[in-house]
Amino acid sequence: MMKSTMSSKGQLTVPIELREKLGLEAGTVIQFEFRDGAILMRKGAQADHPVDRLFGHLHLGKPVDEILDQMRGPRPVVRKKKATARHR
Repeated sequence: MMKSTMSSKGQLTVPIELREKLGLEAGTVIQFEFRDGAILMRKGAQADHPVDRLFGHLHLGKPVDEILDQMRGPRPVVRKKKATARHR
């Protein structure tokens, strides 16, 4: 039998043996069912949208903003307004 302790936020750590057997990775959907006084945990269904299926798999090596700047050119500089003294 494997054990895990629930955190104050209701989070559990799934033992590595189960994660490996089920192929659970960060972002994997888990379904819970209450049955006969016990909780049944099941790996969730695949995402329906193609973008959802790719979530978390794209590793760019640099921030997205930097890549967009390379593709589109530098962003326009936004000038901050000068602070003015308050009038009484």
